[in-house]
Amino acid sequence: MSRGPAAGPVVVTGGAGAIGAILVRALLASGATVRVVDNLSSGRLENLPPPDGERLTVTVADLKEPEKYADLLDGASAVWHLAANGDIRRGTANPRIDLEEGTIASSILLEEVRRHDVPAARFSSSSVVYGWPTVLPTPEDYGPLEPQSFYAASKLAVEGLFSAYGHSYGLTAHVFRFANIIGPYMSRGILFDFFEKLRQDPTRLEVLGDGNQSKSYLRTEDCVAGMLLAVERATARVNIFNLGTRDRTSVRTIAEKVVAAHGGGARITYTGGERGWTGDVPVQLLSIERMERLGWSPRYPSDVAIDRTIEEMRAGSAPG
Repeated sequence: MSRGPAAGPVVVTGGAGAIGAILVRALLASGATVRVVDNLSSGRLENLPPPDGERLTVTVADLKEPEKYADLLDGASAVWHLAANGDIRRGTANPRIDLEEGTIASSILLEEVRRHDVPAARFSSSSVVYGWPTVLPTPEDYGPLEPQSFYAASKLAVEGLFSAYGHSYGLTAHVFRFANIIGPYMSRGILFDFFEKLRQDPTRLEVLGDGNQSKSYLRTEDCVAGMLLAVERATARVNIFNLGTRDRTSVRTIAEKVVAAHGGGARITYTGGERGWTGDVPVQLLSIERMERLGWSPRYPSDVAIDRTIEEMRAGSAPG
């Protein structure tokens, strides 16, 4: 694989999702031409600015069917791969979901990236690749990596594919291990789940686990800013970065905040146990020193990010 052109259209898989929609806006603001590919299993077209056929195009396609999107890679300068099954519990019930929608789909995409001589690819991985780490904050070189879910196993497998394509074919790869990302356009995750439960029963909020699970929560715009900075300043063949905050917030605290936002009348109950569900990692805090050395730090600590997102959800607001 040659290095390819420095400029050209950017392809974003999963671009209509919660993170993808913010990334697409940031890329457009930077002057890029963006080609979105999304099967709309969780993303929504209304999350995106209206496509204009020039600066922004949207193709509805399954990544496992390259004949429906491969031509979008012609002349592309980079691919941002954000598409995946984002529902960990769904993957536990049916392990083939993460194999097919994560590992196999990513392998097919990367082969098209190689075939079209796209010089760079970026992957949205997750903190769950670390398993249940014994070192907190957890650095990028922590090991051994022991995924606790099929979702995590797929993320780790795709990281391996990005590394192999980088070293085998000269692709410049960036892998980002996210903390819990929150913000507008969410269709899953703890805040979405809590709001949905209270919509169905305003008198009671059931919390999975004992409420002592404690993790960091990063706003989508901070996540996107970090990724964009990393691809600009980190130029090794394969680059791996954590993206998170320096602090944690407990599930119990989040439940109390959400109940307060709904008037404070709901009773909070707990199902018990350290984990909220099979595959859950109850304690998570990433080291972000590697990103900080590049000049990035999150604007919002976890509690502020949560408060900001709760207010947006309560008001039903989202960026245009």
